[in-house]
Amino acid sequence: MKILFIHGLASSGAYKMASTLRILIKGSEVISPDVPIEPDEALDLLEGICRDEDPDLVVGLSLGGFWAQKLRGRRKILINPDFHISALLESMIGEVKYLSPRADGAEYFSITQGICDGYRKLEEGQFKDIGPEEAALTTGIFADRDEMVDCRPEFELHYPGRSHVYPGTHLPDYPHTKRYILPVILNEIPEQHIH
Repeated sequence: MKILFIHGLASSGAYKMASTLRILIKGSEVISPDVPIEPDEALDLLEGICRDEDPDLVVGLSLGGFWAQKLRGRRKILINPDFHISALLESMIGEVKYLSPRADGAEYFSITQGICDGYRKLEEGQFKDIGPEEAALTTGIFADRDEMVDCRPEFELHYPGRSHVYPGTHLPDYPHTKRYILPVILNEIPEQHIH
């Protein structure tokens, strides 16, 4: 079982949810790259990983949920996705400190107007051509007390009946992940990978 985990903004592949998935889904390989902030680079990296590694499941958290949705034709779970990240980024233009360690040792990244514009361009077509097959591959998990973003109504509009709600906040901790998110993930794992 191979899972691609995509972290959120200002984070890294070392984010705690990646290790949580490794602990909770025994025998799985969790690929968890450091995703660049530049939108074209990020999408190229993630599409390349999908092409080369062919993960069975993609799990994206927050900004990672935005990216996961872009990986069409793949079984994916979007946890508290932010479909309008450009608005948040515009409020953060400048140098921003990473919240978890990056493999290259970088401690800061830069948000420019160009980066914000790049995300806005990607946001414009993000729900285009979602047919029944794509909708069936996509599951959303949403916190009922998300203090950062609430994209569930928009998700439900494009993926009707494909969302779950858990009692919690934007970044789920280990107990919430184990109790509420893990069962949804296990339900989405293709049958041949369940031992």
